[in-house]
Amino acid sequence: MMKKQGLMIDMDGVIYRESELIEGADQFVKQLLEKNIAFTFLSNNSQRSRADAVNKLAELGIEVTEEHIYTSAMATATFLEDQYPKCSAYVLGEGGLLKSLQNAGIRLVDKEPDFVILGEGHEFTLQMVNQAVEMILEGAKFIATNRDPSPRQKGWNNLGIGATAAMIEEATGREAFVIGKPSPVMMRSASAYLGLAPEDTTVVGDTMETDIKAGIYMGFKTILVLSGMANEEDLETYAYKPNLVVKSAGQIKFPLEWWKD
Repeated sequence: MMKKQGLMIDMDGVIYRESELIEGADQFVKQLLEKNIAFTFLSNNSQRSRADAVNKLAELGIEVTEEHIYTSAMATATFLEDQYPKCSAYVLGEGGLLKSLQNAGIRLVDKEPDFVILGEGHEFTLQMVNQAVEMILEGAKFIATNRDPSPRQKGWNNLGIGATAAMIEEATGREAFVIGKPSPVMMRSASAYLGLAPEDTTVVGDTMETDIKAGIYMGFKTILVLSGMANEEDLETYAYKPNLVVKSAGQIKFPLEWWKD
């Protein structure tokens, strides 16, 4: 009987590009469900709730449950609940982040918070960013749910969390503590959520800098798909490498060569 094995899977660039299903991704997920393989979709996006993620996948013909979703918002809430239970936070973020923090018993305030927490958002203003700077200068600790860069493309309607974090760091002289990929904080949290040991965990992603690096930090096996951000020509420039490179998730077959019987 096969020992329990499982996967942590990025979504954007692996399962879909924006609103389009990547060819073969639905059959990849179908394999996981039919073979009863443990998996979670691992998202750095703290804005979307688990229900949002499930609904987006359903629109693409992939039927999973909220139990199959783990986000940086959930990892942030878990971290604070463990380290600073019942703390207070001023949040630059929306949706899934607010819900996750509230579910963890974190008090959301607009004065004298223990933490300033930065997530994705379309609604917060420069005035709110200035307020966050003041709070950090007055002693609040600074957390960013992730440090994903802006895609640097026309039509993008917010700064991107990496740019906003850099602005706050420059204004305060305080570096954000980052929860999301490639931070080991999120990877350990997701591993505990799945109930898997490091040697039994495989990361599937489309970026060397986040997905593959995160897996290597944790001693996980890694699969890079070339359907998203990564270019095959650039792989030789990195000091680390994935265990497997495929064109798309549809080419991944089970059991994987490193899975033990």
